[in-house]
Amino acid sequence: MLFEADKVMFEIYRETEYTGRYRVVYFTELEDHNKESEINHALAGEHVYDGFIRNYRKEDAKQIIGGIVERLNSGERIDSQEIERALGEHIA
Repeated sequence: MLFEADKVMFEIYRETEYTGRYRVVYFTELEDHNKESEINHALAGEHVYDGFIRNYRKEDAKQIIGGIVERLNSGERIDSQEIERALGEHIA
């Protein structure tokens, strides 16, 4: 059983108000000074995928997510099943 501290909540979204680029936000890692603005950007954007990654080896998962965001920004279409397959064992 995973506890809240053992996982990181994230969302991949596309900005609709600014650049139209895809971004990722790690909600549980936001600090007080940027929490409100980052959440507002994500809420204003177009949802692509959200979930939790395991805190253990989260840097590996973040590299995978970063690669997905890069692919999306280059015009590739990626569905949620492909994101889940790419994250594999990193999903909490």
